[in-house]
Amino acid sequence: MPAYDAIVVGAGHNGLTCACYLARAGLRTLVLDQYHSVGGMATTEELTLPGFWSDVHAFGFQFANLSPVPAELGLAGFGLELIRPEINHSQVFPDGRIISLHRDVEDTVASIARYSAADAETWRRLAAEFVAQKESVAAWMNAVPETLTAETEALQRVPGEYRAGLQSLRSWANEHFTREETRLFVGGWACHVGLSPDDVGGGHMAWLFAALIQDVGSRAVKGGMHHLPLALAGYLQSKGGEIRTNARVAKILVEGGRATGVRLTDGEVIEIARNGVVASNTDPHQLIVDFLGEDVVGGDLVAKMQRYEWGDAYMTIYLALDAPVTYKAGPDAQRSPYIHATDPSLEYLARIYAECRSGRLPAYPFVLMCNDSVIDPSRAPDGKAVMKMIVHNVPYDIRGDATGKIKGRTWDEVKEPYADYLIDHLTDTYAPSLKSSILKRVVHSPVDMERLMVSAVRGTVTHGAFLPYQLGSQRPLPELAHYRTPVPNVYLCGSGSHPGAGITMAPGRNAAHAVLKDLSA
Repeated sequence: MPAYDAIVVGAGHNGLTCACYLARAGLRTLVLDQYHSVGGMATTEELTLPGFWSDVHAFGFQFANLSPVPAELGLAGFGLELIRPEINHSQVFPDGRIISLHRDVEDTVASIARYSAADAETWRRLAAEFVAQKESVAAWMNAVPETLTAETEALQRVPGEYRAGLQSLRSWANEHFTREETRLFVGGWACHVGLSPDDVGGGHMAWLFAALIQDVGSRAVKGGMHHLPLALAGYLQSKGGEIRTNARVAKILVEGGRATGVRLTDGEVIEIARNGVVASNTDPHQLIVDFLGEDVVGGDLVAKMQRYEWGDAYMTIYLALDAPVTYKAGPDAQRSPYIHATDPSLEYLARIYAECRSGRLPAYPFVLMCNDSVIDPSRAPDGKAVMKMIVHNVPYDIRGDATGKIKGRTWDEVKEPYADYLIDHLTDTYAPSLKSSILKRVVHSPVDMERLMVSAVRGTVTHGAFLPYQLGSQRPLPELAHYRTPVPNVYLCGSGSHPGAGITMAPGRNAAHAVLKDLSA
């Protein structure tokens, strides 16, 4: 078989995006993945019962709305269809109160105004500020990051921007809002990237996430998130690209300072052409330490990669339900694809992070309740429902228990008792019909997630924590920040690169442009 011009390791949505642009440019492209299907963390499977389609992780099509990829590749012609809900998200409280992020900003303003007229006006202003900056945000996402010096100089040219970008959620929310309810309503979005109320940058991330959803919607992919990578795979194959699943890479082969191909775990060697490239959609540690290794990249870079920070782990509960869940907060909660269920207190969130980061199972963790089939009824049989609950911020290594009820210290021991405890709490506090509606559940602990998807290192889903020294021109490390590695024809194209995790397609597209620029030089 002739050698390939490009091999992409990992068929997640970023790997497929990168492969699509390489194939479009005429490169004979092969994508390899260790899983049985394409998609990585963007797969959709019948995890509970037949006919109940659960997104393994990613559910919302949010920052991807700022991507040029769907239009540039014509993904609608390959089956990508988006659904935009009337209500994007609801924050519910134990006493049955609710604030909802509606499609129309004025409806959101009215929802906030039940708590504070001042906070409602503030949200109208903050939402408008995002609209004014949307083009620059999209340009930042969909390009190679600037150097740290250029980033800093740009911030200095905009009064207050440097401070705002580094404020913690607590600092930012206290500055802008008068009520804790509103602070939680906006601030909960910082938790989606693992930022506590006191982590640097949490305020900016909360605003960016919530304001973007206000403007473009928390859309869902019809039929499940898997239809995004399936559409990308369809485009790739239309350009002659190939995909092999159940094919795990063990090593990138390097001779004379350049990659010559890859070796699979079964010993098979797949070569690239003389001017060929390898792009890795895996986590950066796997690429640098496992695929390349110290002999190739040097001990200094391996040492830096060894201390890379992964962030907090996640646990996921997948549910097949006899009927859609009802909430104490009423019908707007039932119509929401996302439910944030918390006490009205930033201190509540801070306590979760303190418990998690000390190795204890949090007493009342932040559980994101995803009403998958509410927004897309095709995901469950008629009259039934499918739900995913993402338990944010749990320890990978369990050293204690803040609930006072869980005895074990390994995830294989505790995941089912902990899921029982959480479902009881959510049923008693927020969703009275939850427990009685469950037909079947499947629990994935952080360890299960890592076993399922090798790039979910230590049960995380972001390919590295969202910290100032692991973002932009520092992601994952300054030496790797522009999608390039010390091996001149090996590239990064996954969420461990700028702009980071989530469904954006940006790392894949940006990396492909870097590859093509180098090939044309």
